[in-house]
Amino acid sequence: MNPTAIGLLMFAGMLVLMAVRIPIAAAMFIPGALGYWAMANDMALLNLLKGSAVARLTVYDLSVIPLFLLMGQFATQGGLSRALFQAAAAFVGHIRGGLAMASVLSAAAFGAVCGSSVATSATITQVAYPEMKAHGYHGRLTTAALASAGTLGILIPPSVPLVVYAILTEQNVAKLFAAAMLPGIIATIGYLVVIAILCRVKPELATPSAPVPWGERWKALVGVWPIAAIFIIVFGGIYRGIFSPTEGAAVGAVGTFVAALARRELTLVGIKRSFLGTAETSAMVFMIFLGADMMNSALALTQMPANLADWVGHLAVPPLAIVGAVLFGYILLGCVMDELSMMLLTIPVIFPAVMSLDLFGLAPEPKAIWFGILVLMTVGIGLTAPPVGLNVYVVNGIARDVPMSETYKGVLPFLATDVLRMLVLMFFPALTLSFVNLFFK
Repeated sequence: MNPTAIGLLMFAGMLVLMAVRIPIAAAMFIPGALGYWAMANDMALLNLLKGSAVARLTVYDLSVIPLFLLMGQFATQGGLSRALFQAAAAFVGHIRGGLAMASVLSAAAFGAVCGSSVATSATITQVAYPEMKAHGYHGRLTTAALASAGTLGILIPPSVPLVVYAILTEQNVAKLFAAAMLPGIIATIGYLVVIAILCRVKPELATPSAPVPWGERWKALVGVWPIAAIFIIVFGGIYRGIFSPTEGAAVGAVGTFVAALARRELTLVGIKRSFLGTAETSAMVFMIFLGADMMNSALALTQMPANLADWVGHLAVPPLAIVGAVLFGYILLGCVMDELSMMLLTIPVIFPAVMSLDLFGLAPEPKAIWFGILVLMTVGIGLTAPPVGLNVYVVNGIARDVPMSETYKGVLPFLATDVLRMLVLMFFPALTLSFVNLFFK
């Protein structure tokens, strides 16, 4: 059997294992190991297994992932997410749809201390959903806004998927974080506009709350200053070169821990939950790394990545059309895979092909950064798009009284803004790279 056929069988086997609910790490590892054995021999496979885990898990840059996850856990257990929502609601809650807008704003702010979309969705939903339900908000608007807002958790730095992309493509993490800031701001504004338009067209979707006195607004705002301070210290320090991203993550975790203690909501049980939650998520991420490494090692033997790059480079179609096709493929993959698995499996194959294209005359590093942000936004679309949408499942798991079909209907306007934003940034790379050029002259 030729190597290409073996590679295709590996992909088919992976999809079958995923369909029968085998954990994604094993679904990638098993076909990869069998494919590698088929193309090499027993000893080659054993030698790979002997060294691959150590080689992967001793990478210093990977330590930034559990540190950012711990940062988010401390913020969740310490009640900082509740403070963020209360502050946002105090300022915009009296507007029609204001509590939905507050959930978007608090998710964006929470994204500054949490690098996970799912964690952001779950945390903000637990805080915001009861409030919106109590004020008579329609379930479709409520759950759709929360599911869409959760994607800001990976757009607003820090972002675990961006860290993974940086490691896989050997790019500068700080520059990727800088590049993600403007798309994150645009996404936040886009969601707010969607809520405003929906509530203007259908006023029955949301009931305005009573205005909060200015004294109480400023009091609520005081409660969120630690997050602003942590964001400025961590990312200001990274961009100014005071410390590396890993050191910045450590500083952020300590700062969030101190802020949570100062609120007197972080108990001993909460501390244990924070470390346990971080350990569980980190273990899952690293197992996915090992599974993807096995699959990608086998694919390297098939020469599929090199052949794909060569084939793409000789296609008689506009390079941007190829990028668009790749992004559309990511949207489809997002229906069956989580963001980390998708990136770990596809980036080693797709990235060389994209880098071989002439895109707006961009140099290799700006091109890699621009493409990384496009992938990140596409992953966000997959997290909310039917028929799966992991964020939708997370939100509806908490808001059980809202039919999932209603949430899927509700996310469509938000998805429209996602697609529009992605198209704008795809055709105008300068927007994505503006903060990179500003901070890294």
